[in-house]
Amino acid sequence: MSELTDRIAALRPAERVASARALWRTNSAVKGMIREALAAMAPGVQRCMYCGDSLGADIDHFDPLSRTPLRTFDWPNHLLACSVCNSHHKRDLFPLDERGKPLLIDPTVDDPFDHLLLSLSVGEYRATTPKGIATITVFGLNRPLLVRGRQQARRVVVASLRNWAKARAAADEPDMDEAILTIREQPFADVCHAMLRQADVPRADLIFGRDQDVLPTLRDPDLRARLLP
Repeated sequence: MSELTDRIAALRPAERVASARALWRTNSAVKGMIREALAAMAPGVQRCMYCGDSLGADIDHFDPLSRTPLRTFDWPNHLLACSVCNSHHKRDLFPLDERGKPLLIDPTVDDPFDHLLLSLSVGEYRATTPKGIATITVFGLNRPLLVRGRQQARRVVVASLRNWAKARAAADEPDMDEAILTIREQPFADVCHAMLRQADVPRADLIFGRDQDVLPTLRDPDLRARLLP
């Protein structure tokens, strides 16, 4: 990857974008290695690192190739993305603030929950910073299918948490493992992580409403050790 970057850097600036596109298109072995590494890092079953729903079939250049061709083969600039997030929503969009700093949340260095709050009751994201606003807008994070998916994910997580608590009370390790696997393998890993975080905030019982019975389970150190990285 360093050698390919050097080849692009050796060209005149006006030639770099076209060369970068050609090298990216023709180096399938390099892309295969990148994809394999990203898939191992992805939540669930190789889910998109933006929406957390669809299969991550594309490799997205977080900082677009058209803007910074020298980052075409820069490892931190690659993210696994679905075609909807990558080609339909993000495309070459890369908003900057007044200082020229990126406004999109970079999941390789940013904690998304520093900029976004997931409303568990409705499955929608609320922005808490300018980065959150730009990220919701560019990726369409509150499009209806994602909202419905997060609502269903919450139901699955709640049911699995109840199953885990029952299995633990019965010292049934296989059923405990099955409940954890169900949570880990489903789409929308962000829902579970939001629940784990919000279980410890003041008045969590109001946030969880009729599902507040799972709060002791979400606070359980054993469960948290199994679910958190």
